[in-house]
Amino acid sequence: MAGLIPASVIASAGPDSTLPVRARHVSPAREAWRRFCRHKMAVVSLIILLSMVLLVVVGPLLWKVAINDIDFSARLKGPSWAHPFGTDDLGQDIFARMLYGGRISLAVGLAAMMMAILVGVTVGAIAGVSRGAVDAALMWLTDLFLSLPQLPLLLLLIYLFRDTLKTAFGPEVGVFIMIVLVIGGFRWMPVARLVRAQFFSLREKEYVEAARALGASTFRQVVRHILPNTLGPVIVAGTIDVAAAIIAESTLSFLGLGFPPDIPTWGRLLFDSKDFLDIASYWAMFPGTAIFLTVLTINFIGDGLRDALDPRKVM
Repeated sequence: MAGLIPASVIASAGPDSTLPVRARHVSPAREAWRRFCRHKMAVVSLIILLSMVLLVVVGPLLWKVAINDIDFSARLKGPSWAHPFGTDDLGQDIFARMLYGGRISLAVGLAAMMMAILVGVTVGAIAGVSRGAVDAALMWLTDLFLSLPQLPLLLLLIYLFRDTLKTAFGPEVGVFIMIVLVIGGFRWMPVARLVRAQFFSLREKEYVEAARALGASTFRQVVRHILPNTLGPVIVAGTIDVAAAIIAESTLSFLGLGFPPDIPTWGRLLFDSKDFLDIASYWAMFPGTAIFLTVLTINFIGDGLRDALDPRKVM
């Protein structure tokens, strides 16, 4: 039989000789993780980002200082054992407010990213499998959103709908929903273009044509064969969207148009510190550093994911 090794070959093999050994199968996920681990900056960034997430999630449970405790005797005090990040003009603990605000800033980034990915993948997939008028209409809509000035429209939408959402869902949840919808609504266009281009390329591949020849429906072709192969670029684009959403939320809060003053996001802390930069520079340094580290680490993680999920890249 073709699969058996002749006995004469085994008998003539010396004690030090080795027979061919079948290569161990490595799953695509394990191979992608191994490639990602070779990107040192991405690994370090992942550790830093996970540490920051763990700190803002668990920190308020360990650091029991309330974010709204006012102590005028300790106002504008620098970092100390009692207040590791110092205090603001009302004597409130900046470290406690940083921990609380980090939850909101990171949650806004993740929620806006998920919304942008969902809308972008849906629009891009429909445009990628359609031909003619549907594709043209969706790309016209995408180009229209790309041409709109984002910051003025963000400010206009916030002025129009902020009070309505506050009344319907409360001051914190209402503003959160509004910011996520507004930021996510202006971040789906690059994802849609990326997914559409991937669909145009993948729908002509041999395995898709084979599935089509076997009678697979268009929905099955998309779900089983095309869409899974577009997830790599989409995940990389999603990491960029998280960073962009955090910056957008910080910008809105810095302009005083984000969350209410009693909800201390990182951008709001920067806004509150702008009048005290000469005498309390630490007040702006800590939230600014947190925003900088978060955006920088997410971008490095995106670079690592791009290298790990690109099958053409040899590492």
